[in-house]
Amino acid sequence: MAFLQVPQSIIEENVFNALKEDIGDGDITGELIPQENISLATVISREACVFCGLHWFEESYRQLDDEILIDWFVNDGETIEAGQIICTISGSSQNIVSGERCALNFVQTLSATATLSALYAKKVADTTTKVLDTRKTIPGLRMAQKYAVSCGGCKNHRLGLFDAFLIKENHINACNGITNAINEARFHSPDLKVEVEVEDLNELQQAIDAGADRVLLDNFNIDTLKQAVAICKGKIISEASGNITIDNINDVAKTGVDYISTGALTKDIKAIDLSMRFD
Repeated sequence: MAFLQVPQSIIEENVFNALKEDIGDGDITGELIPQENISLATVISREACVFCGLHWFEESYRQLDDEILIDWFVNDGETIEAGQIICTISGSSQNIVSGERCALNFVQTLSATATLSALYAKKVADTTTKVLDTRKTIPGLRMAQKYAVSCGGCKNHRLGLFDAFLIKENHINACNGITNAINEARFHSPDLKVEVEVEDLNELQQAIDAGADRVLLDNFNIDTLKQAVAICKGKIISEASGNITIDNINDVAKTGVDYISTGALTKDIKAIDLSMRFD
């Protein structure tokens, strides 16, 4: 499976900001360790998960000390078990401890995102529906979390407000209707896809008639969603969203909707328990 490609510049910026936030003017506790001390450390996972964040972990140490060596025993997207060794790190004891929290924070958060995404993907595996993320991401980590979503087996929605239109209720009201909003989108950026959020079957038909590329069926119950999917078939791509949970996502998928989007993948996460210990 192909994962989202994150530009190296984004990873470097993520790490730079995280290290600046954590270390500031200097790691005063780490400086208690003699500069000449060399150590070997091991990172293990204390729980099963889908691993993610290798590139951010490596960059954390590259920016601190490019002579630190990391030997990996897992790759992004792999399922690992509790107690499994993730990697070993060798080099300056002082720099290893200085980078520990930053490096682990990235892996704990991104592995949590990938793990939850894998659970959601598994729930719809018996259907043709694909699960999408949203823009409900941790500020500053949009690309990182969307990468983690792809590692977990789900798909990415638009990256931001710049790469596709998603016309919602407030846009529709401010533009005096669905048709006007779609026409404005086509005028301003004719090459970009236009998706419209609709709240009932009447609005759905308006979006189809106005030439939208995709509709977001917002908070439709199962019976209405089945009707909407029948109307959309062969005419427009359908996406269900709103109050999607791990418990109801399979029922929603079985309506035949093309996509289901949920912010849970990136916001309802619990960091994976990882540990780094000096040997």
